[in-house]
Amino acid sequence: MYARILVATDGSELSELAVNSAIDLALLTQAELIAVKVVHQYPASYFEGSLLLSQVEVSQLLEHADAEAQRVVDAVKDKAAARGVKNARAIVVNAELISEAIIEAARVHRCDLIVMASHGRRGIKRLLMGSETLHVLTHSHTPVLVLR
Repeated sequence: MYARILVATDGSELSELAVNSAIDLALLTQAELIAVKVVHQYPASYFEGSLLLSQVEVSQLLEHADAEAQRVVDAVKDKAAARGVKNARAIVVNAELISEAIIEAARVHRCDLIVMASHGRRGIKRLLMGSETLHVLTHSHTPVLVLR
């Protein structure tokens, strides 16, 4: 049924539901599992004049974010392997648009399914913050399983 499943995680408690479900599906279908974490890459102009940080400090912040993201996806990979998933991979992507990066990762790695959690924002919070899950759901050509 599925040969390759992409699970998008941010390391939160809610995304653990998606991770566990993706691992269960991978085991059930003998699929590969690709764990992806997108590190939000702010445009360079975001930092210009707004923060009193040197370029070195900004670089250190970005390196720290990348290292933390790698830790998150490595934990998913290790968990999947411990449960018996034969081929699990961990990928970190840097992008300005998180949802587009998830869609692109699924396309590039030829995934049959994207599994992700919905943060369940409602009302004004959803309007102000947007919904990465909704964007993936409405723009992806790959089927999406959303867990709440």
